[in-house]
Amino acid sequence: MIRSFTRTGGRRAGRLARLGALGVSTVAVVTLGAAAPASAAAADDGDGFEFTLYAKEVPAPGTSASPSDSSSESASPSESASESASTSSESAAPPAPKVGDTFTFADDLYRTKGGDPVGRDGVTCSVVRVSGDSADAACVGTFVLDGGPGGQLAAQGLTTMDTTEPQAAAFDVAVTGGTGDFKNAHGYIRVTPDGDYERMEFHITTR
Repeated sequence: MIRSFTRTGGRRAGRLARLGALGVSTVAVVTLGAAAPASAAAADDGDGFEFTLYAKEVPAPGTSASPSDSSSESASPSESASESASTSSESAAPPAPKVGDTFTFADDLYRTKGGDPVGRDGVTCSVVRVSGDSADAACVGTFVLDGGPGGQLAAQGLTTMDTTEPQAAAFDVAVTGGTGDFKNAHGYIRVTPDGDYERMEFHITTR
């Protein structure tokens, strides 16, 4: 849930040190542990669940995986040079976060990397404090899981990040409620950056 920070969102690696996705209230919810299928999640004597999922960010509308488009094929040398300079400028370090900056992101959730999706999440974070190279972001997120167990989980948290680091450390977010199999849920989710994914370990109690 934690992402590194850029004012416009951008790729997960570009947000406030991976807000760490639900770290910033993704705090949306995140992962831990080894990827055991959610359907095989251990129930604590019928009172809870423990399972691991992998989250991969869904590109925002309008973003492109390729820095070029069809118009670049016919660009003149001067236009190409201008575009190259612009690209270099855009790839420079993002502006420092400011109090009030917000960003949102969404992930598809998987039991295993590259497997079939078993759910999705949506997270919104706001920067609430900046001190030197560190920033606090408050995040809230909702997870929707299909199958066993199934339902929605709500999570939130306040995460402190080092804006000089490209990737955030693992962090925990609080589970504040749920629906379906997660009715009366509380507990926490540990989120750990894992390449193009975030590993989320869910520790849920429902009694």
